[in-house]
Amino acid sequence: MTSDDIDALIARHGPSYRWFVTGALITGAVAMVLSATIVNVAVPSVMGAYGIGQDRAQWMATAFIATMVASQLLSAWIVGALGERLAFLIINAVFLVGTAITVTSVSFDVLIVGRVLQGFAAGTVQPMVMALIFQIFPPQRRGLAMGVYGTGIQLAPMMGPMMGGLVIDALSWREIFLVPVPLCLVSVVMALMFLPGAMKVRSLPKFDWTSFILLCAAIFLLLTAGANGQRFGWVSDKLIAITMLGLAAGSFFVWLQLRSPSPLLDFSLFRNAQFASAVAVGFVFGIGNFASNYVVPVFLQQVQGFTAGLAGLVLVPAGVLVISTTPLFGRLTDRFPAHVLVMIGISLFACGNFLMSGADVNTTFWTFAFYIIVARFGMAMIMPSLSASALRALTPEQVNKGSGTVNFCRQFGGAVGITSFVVFTEQRTQFHGEALTATQTPENAASREMLDQVGTIMGEAGLPERLHDSGALHYLGSVIEAQALTLGYQDGFIMISVVFVLALIPAWILGRAKPSAEAGGTPKPGPAAGPVAQRAKR
Repeated sequence: MTSDDIDALIARHGPSYRWFVTGALITGAVAMVLSATIVNVAVPSVMGAYGIGQDRAQWMATAFIATMVASQLLSAWIVGALGERLAFLIINAVFLVGTAITVTSVSFDVLIVGRVLQGFAAGTVQPMVMALIFQIFPPQRRGLAMGVYGTGIQLAPMMGPMMGGLVIDALSWREIFLVPVPLCLVSVVMALMFLPGAMKVRSLPKFDWTSFILLCAAIFLLLTAGANGQRFGWVSDKLIAITMLGLAAGSFFVWLQLRSPSPLLDFSLFRNAQFASAVAVGFVFGIGNFASNYVVPVFLQQVQGFTAGLAGLVLVPAGVLVISTTPLFGRLTDRFPAHVLVMIGISLFACGNFLMSGADVNTTFWTFAFYIIVARFGMAMIMPSLSASALRALTPEQVNKGSGTVNFCRQFGGAVGITSFVVFTEQRTQFHGEALTATQTPENAASREMLDQVGTIMGEAGLPERLHDSGALHYLGSVIEAQALTLGYQDGFIMISVVFVLALIPAWILGRAKPSAEAGGTPKPGPAAGPVAQRAKR
């Protein structure tokens, strides 16, 4: 798309044309990003509907995020092959097909196919939308436009669990997939009216399909190995084979990227210690961000007995805080060392998760909401500062590739985070279940007293005496299972806290980075400037 094309469209539609396009693009992107988190409150319902454990149910989130991570690399190729308008319409069509599959799925495997299609659309649309908005606005107005885009992208994940929970309470878990559909349809209509680009297929640009396929294979195989360790056995031949294939595909991908003149991911940037540290922090940030978004609604429903609606609403106060404070911390990055803000944010996120590790069935709604606010306040401090710290370690020529690498690793960390959290909590739940069961002996006075009380209650209810012992033992087993589940989740929250405390080390290394703009003799970039602001300044 050239400046002449933009000028012609502005002359045809008027001075508000830029905002019409922005509205069409953001509406579509928000609809697709919304579907990333809207399923989190449905995990317990899906587990019951298909008779599966959480090790499989978590693929609703993981498959979406993993596909979204890989498909981002295809965005520029799709636009080059189809043009802006046709590419955007086809991406929306893919998302709607995926939605239809998820709503009508007859098995969990079919549901995952739909989630993969949705994730593909969500991944390809985000870079395209960001690039188009950047192109249609003049340099002096790009900051405002990108701020609007960023707000929408942050708002969508926050609204997902709340809207999903309310829909589940009113209808069922299947209807949550229909929530983004009206936004998609509005986006399609607006795109047909305002988006630039002819509706035709162009000559296909070059693309490194070998590397892309290897990357997809490595992500899929390694996540599959992590998610199925409990079922296959951690030292089983099948799991070892899957892991080795994943590592081989990943290693071959890295080897090809190091030799490629135009790599999908520029691994040469990792020679810069400061940038490598920023990627490490971004990876950990992705782990905490996506894992907490996934686990909090599940924990509140399984342990505390909240409805899906309440489990979604508990995230709203913290989400509002993130939206409102991110611009403030962006300005603070101009005045204070960015790595200091990142370290404070990491500490707050670790503190919030440590507080959650003490939550149980007696924790109130607002107490847990406060714990989430502490953690998300740290997130709001991390987000704008991390990009500034990372990109200041690079030269201006490396900024674009560096930004893409940080974003890729952050979202890949999200997929790893969900899988790792589920596996860890399942192992710890099993451990606590076995430990608690071992204490149920005739010498355990507390258990004997509870069994007697349950038997008395059953007798008062009129149940035959021959059922008292078996009924009381069944109740004791349910109590042990609930307690083990609570302890397993508590250990999981502690795990996230420990990971974030360890992330303070690479965050501290970020402080050694020298702004690349200073090295080039240009003014220091603003907070979270990223490639957009850098290009605008040039």
